[in-house]
Amino acid sequence: MEISAAGRLVVRISAADVGKRVSVRCLDETGGTGEKFTDTVGVLTSWDDGVLRVTRRDGHSVRIAESTLVAGKVVPAEPARRRGPAASYTELARIAARGWRPVESEWLGEWELRAASGFTRRANSVLPLGDPGLPLDEALAAVRRWYGERGLPAYVQTATGAAGTQEVLCAELEARGWAREVTAELWTGALAPVADSPGEGVVLSREADADWLARYQRKGVSEVALRVLGSGPSVWFATVPGEDAPAAIGRCVVDGRWAGFAAVEVDPALRRRGLASTVMAALAQRALDEGASAAWLQVESDNAGARALYERLGFAAHHAYHHYREPDVSGGARW
Repeated sequence: MEISAAGRLVVRISAADVGKRVSVRCLDETGGTGEKFTDTVGVLTSWDDGVLRVTRRDGHSVRIAESTLVAGKVVPAEPARRRGPAASYTELARIAARGWRPVESEWLGEWELRAASGFTRRANSVLPLGDPGLPLDEALAAVRRWYGERGLPAYVQTATGAAGTQEVLCAELEARGWAREVTAELWTGALAPVADSPGEGVVLSREADADWLARYQRKGVSEVALRVLGSGPSVWFATVPGEDAPAAIGRCVVDGRWAGFAAVEVDPALRRRGLASTVMAALAQRALDEGASAAWLQVESDNAGARALYERLGFAAHHAYHHYREPDVSGGARW
């Protein structure tokens, strides 16, 4: 915390610092006796009517009454991670988008509107990569019209927790009634260690065949879904054969120095036997052969098993991303 020459805590932030990363200390008003303090670090996303909102790395916002502030200062952006490949949020957002392409897309300024008949939120949401070229309310109205014309709810995909992410946009969406439905994280790591496990018994293919789809967790895969699954610069599907359905599957997209892993799924009866590592090792070796050196993947925050596996393979969280759904102004469900 900021301490003055006289040894007193000092508040050195104001509403002019909205959009900057800050560290604040405030009085804990939850009750009890004695002075207790709460520290919060994140992006100052608003300061209105005597209330500050600070959005933390995980995307959760903390509301702080200005009257409880005892110290505050602007702090530098988080230092680059010491483990894994260095990458900016913008680079990873573009790489991830190229590895999971929609069937239809259109640009609104630097916002990409994506649609694929509702198959996954990633392929049916706006990816904001800069200025939409319109005031925010007008841009969101255009977004809702675009998705409404396709019979889809409007989603906006945002990110938090890294330099250049969109904490302020998250706060603006929440203030307008957009509801966050899903939070996940994008993790990165070096590719070579992933290939260290034996990748024996894995069949690689350029297409998601009937066997692969028999293990894929999303049932009733349509032609649109197959187009999304097969999209990307260099796509590989991995299958470990089983009796009635594959024992395990996975997908990898190679794009320059990056290899992106997805759809790593194992027969529930065969888990904890190293099959997920085997699938990823076979895909990683193929990606290394194509010149990739870095890896990324996306994992939901509550998937403890997958997170433990990826940590063992050397991955670490780079940033969080969220899907915000439009407010329902009609009083009924649209989806």
